[in-house]
Amino acid sequence: MFLQLIKFGIVGVIAAAVDVGVLVILKELLLMDVLIASAISFCVSVTVNYILSMSFVFKSKNQNKLKEFVIFVILSIGGLGLNQLILWVGVRFTTIYYLVIKFLAMVIVPFYNFITRKIFLEEK
Repeated sequence: MFLQLIKFGIVGVIAAAVDVGVLVILKELLLMDVLIASAISFCVSVTVNYILSMSFVFKSKNQNKLKEFVIFVILSIGGLGLNQLILWVGVRFTTIYYLVIKFLAMVIVPFYNFITRKIFLEEK
């Protein structure tokens, strides 16, 4: 389990870099609303995360890959909701810079992600 957590962390850092990179490009260069940009960046990072997670972190239940991806996306929607809630509260009710709030969300959401993926996607 320890090695799996390390791999999950490495995949998470890669997905987080994709998430933040896309967010900054959309928000700063394309002047997109922060919540819309965050939703898009989160979706891009979920796809990267799925590919890496199911290749290197979790042992698949050997189910249909499309079904597996759909379950992964459904679980990730919960993570997106948590991410968006944290970002919305932070941006709306504080004067903290949005990237600081985003990094806070990126510390909290992985706990939800690991637990739900372990339960629903990994072979027992």
